[in-house]
Amino acid sequence: MKPAQSHGQEQAPITGIPLTRWIFKASTEEQWLPAVVPGCVHTDLHRNGQIKPPFEKTNEHDLQWIDKLDWEYQTTFDLTEDVLSKGRIEVVFEGLDTYADVTLNGQPILSTDNMFRIWRADIRKHVQASGNELHIRFRSPIKEDLPKLQKLGYNLPASNDQSELGGLGEDKVSVFARKAPYHYGWDWGPRFVTSGIWRDAYIMAWSDVRMNDLFVRQQQVTAEEAVLSFELELESELAAEGLVQVTNGMEQWTANVSLKPGINNVAVPAVISRPKLWWSLGQGEQHLYTFSAAYIPAGSEQAAASKSVRTGLRSIRLVREKDEAGATFHFELNGVPIFAKGANHIPNDSFVTEVTKERYRHEIASAAESGMNMLRVWGGGIYEQSAFYELCDEYGILVWQDFMFACSMYPWDEAFLENVKREAEQNVKRLRNYASIALWCGNNEIDSAWQQYDEEGGWGWKKGYTAEQREAIWAGYERLFHEILAEAVASHHPGMDYWPSSPMIDLTGDIGQHAHPLSTEGDIHYWGVWHAVEPFDNYNKKVGRFMSEYGFQSFPEYDSVRTFADESDMELESKVMLAHQKNGNGNRLIKEYMDMYFSEPKDFASFLYMSQVQQGEAMKMAIEAHRRRMPYCMGSLYWQMNDCWPVASWAGMDYYGKWKAMQYFAKKSFAELLLSFERTDDGELRVYAVTDRPQAQEGLLRLGLHAFNGELLRKKETAVKVEGGRSTLVYAGKEQAWLAGCEAGNVVLVAELAQEGAAACRSEYYFAPPKNLLLAPSSLKITEVPGSDGSRFLIAADTLAKAVWLQAEEEGRFSDNFFDVIPGQPVEVEFRRREEGQAFGQPASAGMVTARSMIDFLADQAK
Repeated sequence: MKPAQSHGQEQAPITGIPLTRWIFKASTEEQWLPAVVPGCVHTDLHRNGQIKPPFEKTNEHDLQWIDKLDWEYQTTFDLTEDVLSKGRIEVVFEGLDTYADVTLNGQPILSTDNMFRIWRADIRKHVQASGNELHIRFRSPIKEDLPKLQKLGYNLPASNDQSELGGLGEDKVSVFARKAPYHYGWDWGPRFVTSGIWRDAYIMAWSDVRMNDLFVRQQQVTAEEAVLSFELELESELAAEGLVQVTNGMEQWTANVSLKPGINNVAVPAVISRPKLWWSLGQGEQHLYTFSAAYIPAGSEQAAASKSVRTGLRSIRLVREKDEAGATFHFELNGVPIFAKGANHIPNDSFVTEVTKERYRHEIASAAESGMNMLRVWGGGIYEQSAFYELCDEYGILVWQDFMFACSMYPWDEAFLENVKREAEQNVKRLRNYASIALWCGNNEIDSAWQQYDEEGGWGWKKGYTAEQREAIWAGYERLFHEILAEAVASHHPGMDYWPSSPMIDLTGDIGQHAHPLSTEGDIHYWGVWHAVEPFDNYNKKVGRFMSEYGFQSFPEYDSVRTFADESDMELESKVMLAHQKNGNGNRLIKEYMDMYFSEPKDFASFLYMSQVQQGEAMKMAIEAHRRRMPYCMGSLYWQMNDCWPVASWAGMDYYGKWKAMQYFAKKSFAELLLSFERTDDGELRVYAVTDRPQAQEGLLRLGLHAFNGELLRKKETAVKVEGGRSTLVYAGKEQAWLAGCEAGNVVLVAELAQEGAAACRSEYYFAPPKNLLLAPSSLKITEVPGSDGSRFLIAADTLAKAVWLQAEEEGRFSDNFFDVIPGQPVEVEFRRREEGQAFGQPASAGMVTARSMIDFLADQAK
């Protein structure tokens, strides 16, 4: 898939000097070592050979001393006469993690306490031409926040804070730091409480005037016209007259301005007739405009300050309206209801500065190739790097954006709330020009975990507090998530919707309600399958208006596991395997479900494969249940897209970007045109056709019952019409009518929707769970397609081959994998190598290709 061309942001004529040559040391040590900026203490220690690889074996456990120390970073820089002649000279830190005291030439210039804020300091009076020494002391976040806990006198809920692993016993300090929550551990991630300069640091010098911000406010956007307001923030040293000019390269808008010393806000109205609209993937083009603004002083023809931004023109809103069932919850893009298909995104690495543009591109391209149109940036990570949102704009991936709060209750003192207010304002302003932003959400799962209005509801948090404590905690919650963050969005991203917590009941509903798996309003996180060990079939029964979380775990493939484990560690309950399973009972749950639905794997490597197939089957069932209920249900975002380290988790791609079986299953289940089977409790077999296309679809539905040896036993054909933008029942019949005279474990029903003589989509239905299928050893034949230069292959089998896993000698991805092959119906696949700078390159030689199916991984291969 080819994205829209990327354009960078520019600003002139400001002089910027990057600060990249740093040294670091522990405050208790004398020796300085070279550092990489952006980076963090853990990555710098590892690069200098001071610690073992953090992700290998149980090394995480041995590195918890790092967050108990203060760390120092230092650089020196010189300034030219041109820079020294500027009226303003500032040092800018786009991200300091987290508690930092900054001095320049021995003079204090800055003290920071928020990882998510940009920090600036005027250094004009402190700098000299040469030998400037910039020093940062990062105070231990643990030592900084323990006194805050002691002052409060009791722990606040923080379910995922792995305080015991960190040597803190029951003392949970994560909630006091405005720092990525997952640094303190999560049920899929390690505990690495980092410190460091995690975003760019530089000297900025300017005179007279500079343009701080350009916001393209989209007041009303339709296919006929876009009514815009270009809202600029100009900072001036003096009073001045001039002209502001904005252009998109084809049209130009101007306004005369009178600047006063300090901050000046200027609005330039504009109308674009018949604009090219930005659409999410599958709905249209991802057209992006570049708008360039310049301030030209009176009497001059040269711009004194300028800025460019790239954005797409679109209208987006969250539609919450009462209906017969409850209330809707769906996104409307350019007037078109959108079924959100996608996943929850977490940071791609425990050490976020290790994430390259290529890794971001791989993730976003994988989402697009999987048929997704939305990612939720989950609230326990970071406000993502610009590259992430730029790629979402290019590929047409909508972004549900959480503020960085998750699964905890937070302090409510004025200093904390003021800090959060500034954080919210900065990040809303930083991200508001991205066309992909569809929603701001206050937090992850806090409303449903606390459940103020249901004494027995939630996660049991309330019962640990007195009535007075509960009142204070909830009042702080309401002020933070119903006032401060809501006001930040309303003030700085007008027109964009805000949702206080996920999941949550519709705000138009009666107060005192909280989201649950059968809610008919708001969004739902359904975890009955997995945490409560409910059967897979409950995915078909517990469907809400918007499913913003659900998931099932698996292991990475064998090669990925071997990056952190030795062969001797390859067993379910080994110390290393348990260290790379952060969800307490996770390994047991994977096996418990496998015992329910699958046959016993022959060894641990086979168990890894079977765990992936099991996860894929579970997610297929869930996604298709949601899509079959369209338009009652209008969103399906599974947990989770990616991993931050090599681990057993809910991710569809492992830490190295390798697609698990689930990612291939999701690609099929998120297809633009889908056929999906459903079996009712009374034994009726139904086939639904689901399409995201707004136009009605017509075709020939073909149903064929095949024995595992390939023999066609029964067939049925019927012309069908599928309504645009919804799910349509296209067939219903008794399951037993198809099975008559057949053994349930030895037949498969295949549905195809043919358009213009070719199969547009396909689905298989098995009458028995995988453990009861009568599989037999299959001879898989791999034939290279002539003229493909080793990039295309036909896969054939002499008896049913279930969940065929293809592996290539080269690193890359097949167009399909973990698929079933019926004799006489070969499957054609294409291989694409993973290339530097792009997610998937052009079709390329796969090298040697191997194929195995489920029977090859079973302990009993003579079923």
